Amino acid sequence: MIRIMGTYRDGHLDPWPGPTSAVPTQQDLEAAHDAVHASADFTWVALADPSRAEVDLVAQAFGLEPLLIEDATSRQQRAKIDIGDKSLFVLLKVLEWVDDTSDVETGQVACFVGPGYAVTMRMGRAEDTDIVASRLAAHPELAATGPLSVFWAIADVVARQYIEVGEAIQSDIEEIEQQVFSDHPSQAANRIYRLNRENIEMRRAVQPLLPDSQRLSRGSLPLVPPPLHPFLRDVGDDILRAGDMVDGFDSTLMTMLMASTARQDLLQNMDMRKISAWAAIIAVPTAIAGIYGMNFDDMPELHWTFGYPLVLAVMTGICLLLYRGFKKSGWL
Repeated sequence: MIRIMGTYRDGHLDPWPGPTSAVPTQQDLEAAHDAVHASADFTWVALADPSRAEVDLVAQAFGLEPLLIEDATSRQQRAKIDIGDKSLFVLLKVLEWVDDTSDVETGQVACFVGPGYAVTMRMGRAEDTDIVASRLAAHPELAATGPLSVFWAIADVVARQYIEVGEAIQSDIEEIEQQVFSDHPSQAANRIYRLNRENIEMRRAVQPLLPDSQRLSRGSLPLVPPPLHPFLRDVGDDILRAGDMVDGFDSTLMTMLMASTARQDLLQNMDMRKISAWAAIIAVPTAIAGIYGMNFDDMPELHWTFGYPLVLAVMTGICLLLYRGFKKSGWL
């Protein structure tokens, strides 16, 4: 779906006059592009899960590079920020935490920025365009700096989602830490493997952006207008913080997995010691009963009045001594 958001003039949106339900034509897109006159004004066109024909239509109207179009439409493409002299292309992986299943759902959003235009393309579970538009409406002084403000609004929303997903993973890790030292550490191991998979999804989204995020944090991008520097610096800091969270989660999950495995082995060893101790105790009456079960004639105690209670007393005494010894050593 193609949606012409309108033209930003002096930081305020002048909506596209055409009906919102109508599908923009080539002439509509070209007219929207030609409507920009001042250097800081720009037209914003948003695409949501577009078809190939819609992508080609917008690419032709705004002269977008074919290789960047391929990157923007590929679900397997790594996240990237490609900054040129007068243009910018950014591809961000959008993360969403699902509480019911403790899963990370991934979408992506691409942003093309050039003189007088901003084209955004979202695929899958990406934030609605109206959320980004509301960020610009709340900061008209930033929208007045030009089309790079759209990049800031999108990156700001996405970076905050990275932090939210990281905090959700942190919360699950704290729950698993308690489960590791419970009586069922094997269940904790399953959750650790599952959570590690979600952390990998977060790593794939964040790690490719770290070098450019450092540039954003330092404010060393000549293409960026000065009023945007502190805001993009904040975005860069959020992405760097998300990268630190990913690395920390890797280390924590590995440590927890080792602790869970060691805990599980310890419980198994304790169970084996208990089984071995009881087997040793039971072996005593079994051996004595086996001896007397042979019914030899030349066994005087068989004909002795106190032979039977004496044998029972001996078996009981030996079993009690063994039980006490195993109990004292911690086997029972």
